[in-house]
Amino acid sequence: MTDTPDDGGAAPVDSVLAALADPTRRRLLDLLAEHGEATATTLAGRLPVSRQAVVKHLGVLDAAELVSSSRVGREVRYAVRPAALNATARWMATLAADWDRRLANIKRIAEEAERDAR
Repeated sequence: MTDTPDDGGAAPVDSVLAALADPTRRRLLDLLAEHGEATATTLAGRLPVSRQAVVKHLGVLDAAELVSSSRVGREVRYAVRPAALNATARWMATLAADWDRRLANIKRIAEEAERDAR
């Protein structure tokens, strides 16, 4: 899915991007970022989906290491884990910088060609 400069980083970036592709999962991350920890029941009360659907979405987010879960008594509480998202953001920034360099090089070549044509 993604092409990273270092193959060791491809799987985490792929799983993060796949997890973030779904708007419900992005909304779950927003809610958790706003409120800190929350249970699936609490989160389901803020979304137009069932608790079971929220649990499935949280499972995808957990597999991508975007959330963590902890048991407190009978409840399972979820919280955002920013490390995987931060690593993906760093990868995207590196990719953007590479494109910026390429585009600057194309611009330089085009400007040189234009000067030479005069």
